[in-house]
This record gives sequence, C-alpha cells and structure tokens, in this order.
Amino acid sequence: MSIQQISVFLENRAGQLAEITKVLAGEGIDLRAISIAETADYGVLRMIVDDSQKAKSILLDSGYIMSVTPVLAVAVPDAPGGVASVLELLAEGKIDIEYMYSLFTHVEGKAYMVFRVSDEGKFKALLDSHGIQTCGPEVLGLKQ
Repeated sequence: MSIQQISVFLENRAGQLAEITKVLAGEGIDLRAISIAETADYGVLRMIVDDSQKAKSILLDSGYIMSVTPVLAVAVPDAPGGVASVLELLAEGKIDIEYMYSLFTHVEGKAYMVFRVSDEGKFKALLDSHGIQTCGPEVLGLKQ
C-alpha cells in the first residue's frame, strides 16, 4: 500500500525551507519525513506529513507549486545493514530507484524508508515474497 508524498518546487534561495516549514507548523502539520534535491535554479522539497490533504490545501492557498505522488514506505530492521536487504532485492529485480529517503519514525525495532521506484508493483511483489512489510498510512499515523 502506498502513502502520499508532497513535492514542492522552491526557489533556490536562503530561507525558502524555513518559510514553508513555518507555514505548515502554524497550521499544525507534523513532518514525518523530509528530503531536498536541488539544482542551481530551484529545489524540490519532498515530504511525508501527518495530514496530506490539509497540507496540500495550505500549500496551494499559500501559492506554492506542488504535487502529490504515491510512494512506498518499507519497514526495515533498525540495525546495521537493515536497508541492504531491500536494496539487494531491488538490484536482483532490476528495479531502478528514482529516489529514497528515511522517515523520522522508528517503531519496535523497525526503521522506515520511503521508495519511489520504476516498477512499484514488481517491487511490492518482491517485498511480499521475502516477508518484508510495506506500511500504509495507519501504521505511520498518517491521514491520507
């Protein structure tokens, strides 16, 4: 099951990240994961938040350019090499990683990684066949 990721396009200038996180915090939105990719001209802020619909509305009302993308959250052992087994499955399945980053959440010895891959269905099938869990919004305390 996928979760919703919000991507926001930001000018590459000092203070942009502070502004957007302040807007969200002011409306009670809790960040669960955050990732930044940048070029010389702009940045892409990727976030998992506790209430994606509310955050989407706030961001649009505030004039931000954004999109919502389904991504997979995968539970991995919170131990050295925990993510290596998932990365090995991706390599074996010849599934490209578009990007990945970690969630702030750690529960009962599990860490959570967010993946955007070239073939989500194939990735999910590989994970299932190896007993690796994907996490829906309810596991992570998200309103989707």
